[in-house]
Amino acid sequence: MGLTNQSTGISVLTEVFQAKVNAPEELVIALAGNPNVGKSTVFNSLTGLNQHTGNWPGKTVTNAQGHYKHKDKDFILVDIPGTYSLMSSSSEEEVARNFVCFGKPDTTVVVADATCLERNLNLVLQTLEITDKVVVCVNLMDEANRKKIHIDMDKLSKRLGVPVIGTSARSSNGLKELMDAVYKVSNKQLAPTPLVVPYDNIIENAVNLIEPHVARLVGGKINSRWVALKLLDGERTIIASLNDFLGYTLTEDEALLNQLKKAKEYLAQNGVNNDIFRDKVVSSLVRTAESISDDVVTLENKKYNDTDRKIDRILTSKRYGIPIMIGLLGVVFWLTITGANIPSELIATFLFWVEGHLTVFFQWAGAPEWLHGILVLGMYRTLAWVVSVMLPPMAIFFPLFTLLEDLGYLPRIAFNLDNFFKKACAHGKQALTMCMGFGCNAAGVIGCRIIDSPRERLIAILTNNFVPCNGRFPTLIAISTIFIGGAVSNIYQSLVSTIAMICIIVFGVVMTLLISKILSKTILVGLPSSFTLELPPYRKPQVGRIIVRSIFDRTLFVLARAISVAAPAGLVIWVMANIQVGDMSLLTHGANFLQPFANLIGLDGYILMAFILGLPANEIVVPIIIMSYMAAGSMLELDSLQELRSLLLSHGWTWLTAVCVMLFSLMHFPCGTTLWTIRKETQSAKWTFLSFLIPTVTGIVVCFAVTQIVRLMGLV
Repeated sequence: MGLTNQSTGISVLTEVFQAKVNAPEELVIALAGNPNVGKSTVFNSLTGLNQHTGNWPGKTVTNAQGHYKHKDKDFILVDIPGTYSLMSSSSEEEVARNFVCFGKPDTTVVVADATCLERNLNLVLQTLEITDKVVVCVNLMDEANRKKIHIDMDKLSKRLGVPVIGTSARSSNGLKELMDAVYKVSNKQLAPTPLVVPYDNIIENAVNLIEPHVARLVGGKINSRWVALKLLDGERTIIASLNDFLGYTLTEDEALLNQLKKAKEYLAQNGVNNDIFRDKVVSSLVRTAESISDDVVTLENKKYNDTDRKIDRILTSKRYGIPIMIGLLGVVFWLTITGANIPSELIATFLFWVEGHLTVFFQWAGAPEWLHGILVLGMYRTLAWVVSVMLPPMAIFFPLFTLLEDLGYLPRIAFNLDNFFKKACAHGKQALTMCMGFGCNAAGVIGCRIIDSPRERLIAILTNNFVPCNGRFPTLIAISTIFIGGAVSNIYQSLVSTIAMICIIVFGVVMTLLISKILSKTILVGLPSSFTLELPPYRKPQVGRIIVRSIFDRTLFVLARAISVAAPAGLVIWVMANIQVGDMSLLTHGANFLQPFANLIGLDGYILMAFILGLPANEIVVPIIIMSYMAAGSMLELDSLQELRSLLLSHGWTWLTAVCVMLFSLMHFPCGTTLWTIRKETQSAKWTFLSFLIPTVTGIVVCFAVTQIVRLMGLV
């Protein structure tokens, strides 16, 4: 699975090293921590950058860095992936471990959750084994106080042997004190003496056999005790990274190799194989964390989680979980559908007003008609459609989606769907990436990085297109409103259209599970892997941050990619509509060629041609259909849905045509932006081609089956 530099964090290591070369006075601070501890909120509050704060495990998969000035020093803060461990069982853990071990940060800040300190101490203890330049940030103190959880920071600092600072990053409380501690550790004004985790006698004796030789070889570049433990563990990726970091292979030293053999023989004689060795190491870490937590944490109210659990008994129950999830999804889509109409119309009016002035300018400049056609009627008009149609739904959907994320509801969706994905031999986290696909399939593909298994990550990438993105919503909404909502009175049209949309979406989820199952039994054979899904506490959402994050991190990012793909598409569309071969345009020739095949799947040649030309951006499919039917040389939109209904009916549309258009819109090749993203994520032309082929073939088969059954039954 060709992971990119961006997805493994290596690029950030390079960037930070380069920054250190260019500005050696800057200090590098690694920001580590479990998921859901507010690590990215600490990062945002200090640097002012809008690094997205996810509310499910492993959301921060790529690194982010920012600058912060404290006293007389400039700091580079690097937000490394959220992870529960540094034992490298996933890509996130490997990235985090590599940066702490080999990124040479001047200080590592480990962010912990004050409401569940014991669990977070596992990562703290693992970090202390690697480096002594550590500051522990106990975040979410406001939540801990609300739940009447008290932590003795001084005692915790003494037990760990490093500075411990309590913070509430959302309100910036304690961040100055945190940076004061970081300043002292980074400038060697404070020398921490970190706790040495005690292991049982068998492991300690084995470590003592090889540590002196390791210390001689590493020369103080890295903690020799930790290296000795990893050599005994035999984990290949860690040892390979160690060798790369040191510049030579440790086990090529004859004295160390001999002692390592003796140590492993000693372990074997005492019944300790590799699995048991790791179990003993983990058990010691857990026991130490429990001991420290029992010593420093006081629970005034031991039932502080009861409210969350009562809510979860409803939201994650077998009876109510799925219906509530579908209901919330319906509300989000209803708000998106009804709320996007007016701003979309206003943006379109403004952009086409600009188009009119551009036309006047080209006429004043004496530009040839073909140049005006290509640049204005082709490229600009396509961009105008993409912006006016994409921007309003995204600006509504993404904040609503982020609101559910901030509340802590998205992990509950994954919990509700986990069993279904397990039966499909896929990963439960695929439910989260699927939800992201509703906003944009490209964003959903990027979100697949949170899945550890390469096999299951590929399944999630290949099936993400089976849920409709905001680019396909306009087509689905328009058709469902005209042919389904239009069958009832005006007062119920929005409700009926929303129900139709929910049915399409549920069908898309069913197809996602079905195709995932088929892939897992054919080209991507394997069993579903287990994973830890944390159900974070319900939290009061920060509306300001939600708006900023959703607009800048998602809406504008996705819109920029769509624009870069849509501009060339406008040129192609204009050329095909205006170049005549005989007495017909290239567009008509293409439609006539496709007509026999299109008829088999319930469409016509112009509709199929519109889907093909809509590859760069799904938003332009309906305008191309209108342009084709009206024999115009550029994309058009009619003034009302009633006019569109009349146009479609006059060109032979029936309810079957409408259903097949909706089904094919749901299940056809991804847009150009998504294909580009898949190519970037997989680094594979094969998987990119399959991501194009699989939904397209599925869409053709489904539409063919529906069309032939309806025709055989004489329903049209």
